[in-house]
Amino acid sequence: MSYYDIDAILTDAQKVPCTFEVDVPGLGYLESSSSSPDIKAGTRIQLPLWLAEMLAVSQRLGTLTNVITLDIPTALAPRVQNALKADPRTVELRALATHFYGLGERVLGLFEEDELCDVLINTYKLRAAEIADLAHNPQGAIGGEAGAFLRGLDEEERQLFRTAHESSKAMKLYMGDRTAGKK
Repeated sequence: MSYYDIDAILTDAQKVPCTFEVDVPGLGYLESSSSSPDIKAGTRIQLPLWLAEMLAVSQRLGTLTNVITLDIPTALAPRVQNALKADPRTVELRALATHFYGLGERVLGLFEEDELCDVLINTYKLRAAEIADLAHNPQGAIGGEAGAFLRGLDEEERQLFRTAHESSKAMKLYMGDRTAGKK
């Protein structure tokens, strides 16, 4: 991951739920439903991942208590994990988070969730096989269930589809040139 990687920047900008553990003066504007100038302890709010991560690890930086407690994002909630366990191909990851796997990777760095790790790995394996099949057989990918599946791909999966499709086209071109030379 590079400092200038747009996908990393967009992943860091995704909102995650968190709960403030202390009163924070002057930041009431972060909570749109409040007219108070301050954030009170116990307030639940959605913050960008980069900010929530910094505030969550603040205890290590010398404060007596954590400023916030991070919660698992709704895109990775147990309900979503159960749907992914049942059939990963039916879940529209893009609707949950445009950078779903990037968010999962960052969350796994913050939480020790072995089950979530296994779910994400199995999801990627099953969906990658489906993506490769659709990339090599583009006629079947135009409509129906395959079209709905492709619309639900997150950014990493879309890049995988483009790469697999381009390699399939290049291989067909190469094989066509080789067979034409044998005649």
